[in-house]
Amino acid sequence: MSKNVQLQVEGLNRRTLLAGTVSLLAMPSVLPSALAATSTINVGVIMPLSGANAQFGINSRNGIELVADEINAAGGIKELGGAKINLIVADSTSTPTTAGTVAQRLISQNDVVAILGAFASSLTIAISEVTERQDVPLLTMSFADQITGRGYKNIFQVVAKASVIGKAQFEYTAAIAQAADAKIDKIAIMYEDTAYGTAQAGGLRAGAKAANIEIVMDDAYPLGIADATPLINKLRTSGAQAVFPVSYLNDSLLIIRTMRQQRVTIPAIGGAAGYVIPDFEKGLGEFAENVLSIAPANYDLAPDLTERFRKRFGYFMVHEALECRRSKRRSLRRPRMSSQHSVARNSPAAGPKPCPAARSSSIRPG
Repeated sequence: MSKNVQLQVEGLNRRTLLAGTVSLLAMPSVLPSALAATSTINVGVIMPLSGANAQFGINSRNGIELVADEINAAGGIKELGGAKINLIVADSTSTPTTAGTVAQRLISQNDVVAILGAFASSLTIAISEVTERQDVPLLTMSFADQITGRGYKNIFQVVAKASVIGKAQFEYTAAIAQAADAKIDKIAIMYEDTAYGTAQAGGLRAGAKAANIEIVMDDAYPLGIADATPLINKLRTSGAQAVFPVSYLNDSLLIIRTMRQQRVTIPAIGGAAGYVIPDFEKGLGEFAENVLSIAPANYDLAPDLTERFRKRFGYFMVHEALECRRSKRRSLRRPRMSSQHSVARNSPAAGPKPCPAARSSSIRPG
């Protein structure tokens, strides 16, 4: 049984973060009031269903399909007179240039009222360039600060930003160490050189600086790294007492496997994404033991919902699937938001903090 620990990041509160995006579509700030007389609304779903990030896209799509089906079965979107949701799903692949082309084609060929996507921040940024020009709302579970930092008026981010998640990644680790009467003086950061990795590494640095902790290794690596040996060799000689990798699945598997094979046993605390899905344990077996990770949502905060997901899809509801759900109907009546839309507000007062769900939980399939 893996001991991956999912440490919770909160936005306004835990339930706000658990809330995903589909039901947000009924918000007055997202859909025009003219749709109130429409019997069916088309919603675009652009996810990486092929390529390196395919499993994340599949998980996200599954979460969206679950909530759309449940809303339709319950009588549709009441705020739109019972309108039913028709999902139009497209594969962004795992390449940003393709994602932008797919978005353009989906909008031009379908009468969509909004688009949901695309998990990976680099894909979402490419898609947002299209949706902003076309004046189509884009609702995303991607992390990068850049997504809502450009002044765009048609993008909604339903999770905490990467810088907030990265800071929590460090702070929760420090809290665990303190509770165990351990002391961390030196850490290592390794991150993919994408919008997601770069922004989250910034949060890690901020957390370490505030705690007066020395960063003895701070290295970016190219997404899809073929050989992690140089990174791990540097880690071995750095003197770090803990390492904070920020990476998607394939890179996370390679980094942790290389660490274990070289008998580098310092704690590894992942940055969500590749470290908190069943495929991580499937790919590593016993090497997955004693790996921790931050996560922006956890399945045991809404067991009724997540159990329905498990029964339908055969595995626990991972964070990217949870973020595609907004279960509280009060979210359908939220007031109009400002131009930099971040549903999970990232102000210091509403930032991440420990909660009862931030406890050891097994990451396991089925």
